[in-house]
Amino acid sequence: MNRRTTFSRHPARRRHAQLAGLALLLVATASQAATTMHPDELIDAARGFLEQAVDNYLQRGELQGRHEIQVNRLDPRLRLARCDIPLDVQLEGNKQPIGRVTLRVSCTGSAPWSVFVPAQVRLYRQVIVTSRALQRGSALGPGDLGLAEHDVSLLAQGYLTDTAEVLGNKLTRLAQAGQPLTPSMLELAEVVRKGDQVVISSGNGSVSVRMPGEALDDGAPGQQIRVKNLRSGRIVRARVAGPGQVEVAM
Repeated sequence: MNRRTTFSRHPARRRHAQLAGLALLLVATASQAATTMHPDELIDAARGFLEQAVDNYLQRGELQGRHEIQVNRLDPRLRLARCDIPLDVQLEGNKQPIGRVTLRVSCTGSAPWSVFVPAQVRLYRQVIVTSRALQRGSALGPGDLGLAEHDVSLLAQGYLTDTAEVLGNKLTRLAQAGQPLTPSMLELAEVVRKGDQVVISSGNGSVSVRMPGEALDDGAPGQQIRVKNLRSGRIVRARVAGPGQVEVAM
């Protein structure tokens, strides 16, 4: 009881002890900061590298759109010797800095080490989407299409941005309203149908021959179909050049 009473009568002594303990803690923390790397320093280095890498791709026109960079947090208990030279940052794998990426942050100084830092780079672009639900085989017209902003790093099957690339095609599978169109979802729509009357053209630059024909197959531009020459009755293979037009080699 007397011991507790004696201690309570000297609050100044207690404050001095607390201040001394705090001073020792600050000295130890400062000493540790001077000899180790804080995880945030590695994150800042990774983010700076990605910002520069994305900017370089954008300036060269290899990427387009607005981007967002998110670098994963590192374990705050991570303790690495402070690097005595600037940190080296490299993107793992031979790929564009888009989507989920991993960076190797390294010190190549007197106390070398390396740490892998995960990150994600989102790239937003206006891409072509369907304006309504469409069935497989639907021929695409202007009213079927729209534009919407999407993170193209998530569109693993690709995407389209030019309406001219889409019009005149048909769907290879069902599409939901607002769904981004991918190249694999499209195929050229037939412009010649079986039974259509067509013009058969043949030429070599100096001589050109045109004759009436009848399509025996459906065909999209560039496809080979069977055509009956209505003058000779012969059946030939012809390339579809456009609606009502086919070509044969001389």
